[in-house]
Amino acid sequence: MNDLLKIPCVLMRGGTSRGPFFLASDLPRNRAERDAALLSIMGSGHPLQIDGIGGGNPVTSKVAIIGPSTVEGADIDYLFAQVRTDRQYVDYSPNCGNMLAAVGPFAIEAGLVEARGSDTVVRIHNVNTGKLIEAKVPTRGREVIYLGDASIDGVPGLAAPIALTFVDAAGAKTGKLLPTGNPVDTVEGIDVTAIDCAIPMVLMRAGDLGVTGYEDPQTLTSNSDLIERLTRIRIQAGKLMGMGDVTDMVIPKPVIVAPARKGGTLSVRYFMPNECHPALATTGAVGIATAAITEGSVVFEQAGNRSVPTQICIEHPAGRLDVQLEMRNGAITAGLVRTARRLFEGFAFAKPNAAIEDAA
Repeated sequence: MNDLLKIPCVLMRGGTSRGPFFLASDLPRNRAERDAALLSIMGSGHPLQIDGIGGGNPVTSKVAIIGPSTVEGADIDYLFAQVRTDRQYVDYSPNCGNMLAAVGPFAIEAGLVEARGSDTVVRIHNVNTGKLIEAKVPTRGREVIYLGDASIDGVPGLAAPIALTFVDAAGAKTGKLLPTGNPVDTVEGIDVTAIDCAIPMVLMRAGDLGVTGYEDPQTLTSNSDLIERLTRIRIQAGKLMGMGDVTDMVIPKPVIVAPARKGGTLSVRYFMPNECHPALATTGAVGIATAAITEGSVVFEQAGNRSVPTQICIEHPAGRLDVQLEMRNGAITAGLVRTARRLFEGFAFAKPNAAIEDAA
């Protein structure tokens, strides 16, 4: 035996994200001890996360923690952790819909949910937001099926389709779809729509920021003037949304929108929040699609003054993502298709807490 902490772990791709999945029972119950373990496992505090299994990018520095449900109407709990790459900090404020695609398969293979027939519906309680998401996972007998003919932009190859339905995602963090009470506010001289649906976001027109909205992610991320401006806007918007000082949080997410160029409804660039996403967050797609049907928002007219039921086709740097909006029991539901894959299973190793504290 060595002097490191040995924790069972499964590395999975969910949508266009990737990260380790843990059973809640395998991690320390104390939050400080759990955070220390996650920071050590991921290698945070170094841009390449060279001393951990993180990928040196926000989309590959994510953690999913799964356990039995603590609420009625759900099968399992899913706690998402965004582990910062640049410093030792674990942020539980957002949800991640891409990682969510792998939650159902993980839960089935971990024995938390029994597979049923050709499709198994897993009802997921997202602990971060308190919201319910339904995942329809392809299964055969008691096994998860990963291979199939579905493709999603931003991920090479084909896989089995996993249908996600966000049930009444409005007010995920603030309790309101429009936390400021307005479809449009002016921040730093820019018209913004501050919306909270699946994840809090601040939507802005690209032209108002002096960009086209069609630039590649690297170009936008390297535009320091733009990043600084987006940072100021999102911090002020966070206060208007009743979220307090969001300086150290990854929400609300800045999003810049432009007219579609390839037959879709809108073109977007989604920030995480200081880097442009190489594709699009699933939760971001749900919120953007909802904004597109919200009268008075910065994208309502651009999207064609739509109402439910409707499909919103969102163009992003890696392709497009389609969101189907419908009504269920008086609330808007958002459905979309993602894929997932089990990549590696075994153990992750963390330094004991004292070693982490000494290195920090």
